[in-house]
Amino acid sequence: MGKVLAVVNQKGGVGKTTTAVNLGAYLAAAGKRVLLVDLDPQANASSGLGLDISKLEAGIYEALIGEQPIFQVIKRSKQDNFLVAPATVSLAGAGIELVSLDNREFRLQEILNSVRLEYDYIIIDGPPSLGLLTINSLVAADEILIPIQSEYYALEGLGQLLQTINLIQENLKPELKIMGAVVTMFDRRNKLSALVLEDLKKNFPGRIFETIIPRSVRLAEAPSFGRSILQYEPRGRGGQAYQDLAAEVISLETK
Repeated sequence: MGKVLAVVNQKGGVGKTTTAVNLGAYLAAAGKRVLLVDLDPQANASSGLGLDISKLEAGIYEALIGEQPIFQVIKRSKQDNFLVAPATVSLAGAGIELVSLDNREFRLQEILNSVRLEYDYIIIDGPPSLGLLTINSLVAADEILIPIQSEYYALEGLGQLLQTINLIQENLKPELKIMGAVVTMFDRRNKLSALVLEDLKKNFPGRIFETIIPRSVRLAEAPSFGRSILQYEPRGRGGQAYQDLAAEVISLETK
């Protein structure tokens, strides 16, 4: 049965979608069958994998509210073994519409359970906020991967997120685990980046991935071509870093 991994951080601009898309691409390249669930109303993961959002008749929103079964909204990406449950424009209203539905915190978990056996990994790209969609992604997940930008306010944002995760564990999903945090947008020339990394390792021992994702123009460019970094520039530092991260995630299966 596939592992459900939520990539979350309520802070925007930390490399969350970049991490969800490229980790998924390299897991698929390693022979894993991967489903990426785009739960971010900005739909950047869907468009970054080459889907034309404006032409999609249905996406994860329609599955969440029970209008369509999830297998009907899943699309192929340009890569073998890598499928997408896309976000559409209608997802923006989901936070409000979910409020009145039964089991509103468990909707995503319920629909993903119906396809779990078909995948090795289901990766959820959560929205950059702490609303009902994020709660759904945390409740649906087995484990959480937190991208953290190496900048001054990183620890503050992480503290808030850990409090939310704690609440989910206490009230909705006691077995939820944190797989780890991955440092993103790391600039070797910047002293602050190194200090933040040191700080994170000190405050969260054993929770920070060895792999560090560098700040990279190529990583930023790839989505505008509808490609993961694996298809855009696999030999660059960004591609190598996500390959290493995927290898680290796979190695955790055996521990």
